[in-house]
Amino acid sequence: MERTNWTEIEFILQGLCEYPRAEKLLFVMCLMMYLVILLGNSTLVILTLLDSHLHTPMYFFLGNLSFLDIWYTTSFVPTMLIHFLSKKKTISFTRCIIQMSVSYSMGSTECVLLAVMAYDRYVAICNPLRYSIIMSKALCIQMSALSWGLGFLNSLAETILAIRLPFCGKNVINHFVCEILAFVKLACTDIFLNEIAIMLGNVIFLFSPLLLICISYIFILSTVLRINSAEGKKKAFSTCSAHVTVVTVFYGTILFMYMKPKSKDAVFEKLIALFYGVVTPMLNPIIYSLRNKEVHGALRKLMTRQWFWKEG
Repeated sequence: MERTNWTEIEFILQGLCEYPRAEKLLFVMCLMMYLVILLGNSTLVILTLLDSHLHTPMYFFLGNLSFLDIWYTTSFVPTMLIHFLSKKKTISFTRCIIQMSVSYSMGSTECVLLAVMAYDRYVAICNPLRYSIIMSKALCIQMSALSWGLGFLNSLAETILAIRLPFCGKNVINHFVCEILAFVKLACTDIFLNEIAIMLGNVIFLFSPLLLICISYIFILSTVLRINSAEGKKKAFSTCSAHVTVVTVFYGTILFMYMKPKSKDAVFEKLIALFYGVVTPMLNPIIYSLRNKEVHGALRKLMTRQWFWKEG
């Protein structure tokens, strides 16, 4: 079969084209969730920048997580929304590569960032007297930069391997977005190296951070159980509850996707992937804002300041 110049290739994102009514329903749902993602995460980023009470390591990393979720969803949701209402569901090779590399980079970065946030909670609870010394501004910036750098390098390596593959005109991606595994499976050559690289990337960026998170919380739990007062235990658990919930939702969805028996129902597989891609970033700001007095106080101050500006 004659190989096509990849700069001329257009991919068809199949999505749920066989269920047009379902796609219109998904358009409304995903649009609403995307607006919540933009509003919720943007608010958290603004609050962590403007309010001095939130200038702590925990909220610094939370600001990074919110900024990441905005970029992650923006890399594919607008295009996906257009395709939900369009009969032409094509995407150019270049745009597909950009979408794939950005979303893959953000996903990898989030895994590392969640492990960094677990370490922050470990230091806060297990070594509170030295917390401000250990979690210095310089260390926080270094750990944040490491998270973003590792995510970028992982995405760069996978993308370089993907764009070197030859394609022979078989250009239908059975997904809502340019997902890397679905993308490389279209190549008209052996993709063993790509599959090994993706598997190694998943082990390093999914399970290694998860292991570090589990170790951190084993030490945290051990420390909390040694606290005598019930109020002290409650306060210690409350500082970790939001992070534990976010990690549970994030990794729970991923592990369900990877460890469940292979289903013949491709629609179900796509909807699970969509849940991971859209619902999780929407829940993060809600989880961190719920019952969080510091965030509520910062939000009230911001709204009061805006009210005074209008009155002035």
